[in-house]
Order: sequence, then C-alpha cells, then structure tokens
Amino acid sequence: MPDAYWDAVLSAPVAKARPGVPIQNRRLSEIPRHVLRVSCRRCDRIVEIQTTDAQRLYGQHAVWKDVGRRLLNDSCQMRTGSHEDDGCWPSYDTP
Repeated sequence: MPDAYWDAVLSAPVAKARPGVPIQNRRLSEIPRHVLRVSCRRCDRIVEIQTTDAQRLYGQHAVWKDVGRRLLNDSCQMRTGSHEDDGCWPSYDTP
C-alpha cells in the first residue's frame, strides 16, 4: 500500500479515538456518575451507592469492581460453604 493511504488511515478521527476503560476498572475518582450500581447475576440483588459516599468509605483511589464486589458480599445470602460457589456474581450496571 502506498504511504499516502496509511497516512490517511492513521490521521482519521476514528484511528485517534481510544476505547474507554470499562467502568468496573476505573478508580472511584475517575467516575463522573452521581450514583454507582452493582447487581448480582446470581440472586438479582441490586446495591446502589453515591459516588461521594463510596469515595469517603473506600478512598478515591479504590477500584469500582473491588468496591462493588465488597458491597455485594457484605450482605450476600448465597453461602454454600464452597469457595468456588460462594458469594455473588457482580454485574456493573449503568444507572
């Protein structure tokens, strides 16, 4: 392919756009939402927390997936005694 072709491809706006980091992998300080929601795919429970409350309780640098998993597991009703089967299965929804 000629160099002009690759220059045009790489200078296109689509090539410059970076895929966003999934919300569950972001730090609490990087999430612009007012309310954070995590649900369990196993028992269908939903836990919501305000972002400011989550930052106050867990720190601004805490990762949302760790905080969400902890929130679900703190009140989990699905205890089987087996480590592999115990606890909730988090799903990070957008409110």
